[in-house]
Amino acid sequence: MHINIILAGVGGQGILTIAAVIGQAALQSDLMIRQTEVHGMSQRGGAVLSHLRISDREIYSDLIAEGSANMILSVEPHEALRYLPFLAPESRIITSTDPFINIENYPAIDEILAELRRTDRPVLVNAAELAREAGHARTSNMVMLGAAAPFIGIAQEKLESSIAELFHAKGPDIVDVNIRAFRKGQELSQTQATET
Repeated sequence: MHINIILAGVGGQGILTIAAVIGQAALQSDLMIRQTEVHGMSQRGGAVLSHLRISDREIYSDLIAEGSANMILSVEPHEALRYLPFLAPESRIITSTDPFINIENYPAIDEILAELRRTDRPVLVNAAELAREAGHARTSNMVMLGAAAPFIGIAQEKLESSIAELFHAKGPDIVDVNIRAFRKGQELSQTQATET
């Protein structure tokens, strides 16, 4: 098992929380992991990029080379588009369709989504809506993690256990709403997979 994941978004969207959950679940699964934050959160709304590498054997580099990512998991559609050169053939883009307009010349969302649809079976997620349905608008990152879950290669129980562990200190209601959001994303992803 070996998977390279590019995590992308903007500061404040929970990219590093997604990385923490996947990382903990990988360790619980006796897998090796390397993770690096390439662009920091210099400000809320600034670009965030993380390389996440998971394997059942030794990993020698923290960074994912262009053309070798198995997945781009993005919580912002323009950020997904920015990292297309990292995708390997027959890889997946899983992205939120909710734009975070943080630049003056932000492209039209229809143009971004049209470009993303040219890739191999993208999973396009209205994460904000699903997060609200789960019970809290701030859980859209867990919706996105759920949408990516079927393609990561780590058991759902391990991911949910890691979510519970990460949010434990905030109380059972916060744990529950984050797990509900995760399951909403997973359900959408599985539905889209059966439609293609």
